[in-house]
Amino acid sequence: MNQSQRIPDTKERLHKVLAHAGLGSRRFCESLIREGRVKVNGRVVREMGLKVDPSRDQIEIDGTSLPTNIRRRYFVLNKPPGYLSTAKDPQGRPTVMDLLHEEGRFYPVGRLDLSSRGLMLITNDGFIANRMLHPRFSVPKKYVVKVRGAVTPEKLRSLKSGVELEEGIALAHKIRVLGSERGVTLLEIVLRQGWKRQIRRMCQSVGLEVVDLVRTEMGPLRLKNLGEGEYRELTREEIDNLFQVLLSAR
Repeated sequence: MNQSQRIPDTKERLHKVLAHAGLGSRRFCESLIREGRVKVNGRVVREMGLKVDPSRDQIEIDGTSLPTNIRRRYFVLNKPPGYLSTAKDPQGRPTVMDLLHEEGRFYPVGRLDLSSRGLMLITNDGFIANRMLHPRFSVPKKYVVKVRGAVTPEKLRSLKSGVELEEGIALAHKIRVLGSERGVTLLEIVLRQGWKRQIRRMCQSVGLEVVDLVRTEMGPLRLKNLGEGEYRELTREEIDNLFQVLLSAR
């Protein structure tokens, strides 16, 4: 083979590949390698100078595969009531994916029940989806919840210390009263768990009825000024913050 026929070198330094994949600055990616959190083809790698081929080599962070050969995209969507927080529904009911008008295969991250509304992350990045949902990383989620019934200090303490559900002890990481009027109280609740209809069931267990529930935050993500049914693509800064939070949680 003469010089003009040589196959071009498609390999890049590992820390550059991680940075290009959106995991953060090169310095941050170097720290991931030094800490032994990166595997290439099943082997833990700590050498800074290692070169990899993103199209051929399997790269893992903390045991989760990192896709490097797709354009990864991230959207925040404000889910209206009446939409399922799934990609598809066998019964043909509307889902949040009906609101996303983008080319490609995307899926919602983190569920909200049919009558609830608020922030959802939609992405084609399985790495981030896994991190957001995995109990090990306990990503905080903030909700504004309107309840009917007497909200007493004892009930707030019960929700904070934990109530028993089928899955185990469910508790609010943080809870505070935002206001009250005509028998309806507005609560701000932060969860680190993510069980089905968790807030509704927790409130029911202490004699409170949820009449409205809005998720306003997931980790570093915020709804900002999105109207119901609207979505926006994350900024570069928001993506960097998301990776920083999820990769710092171990």
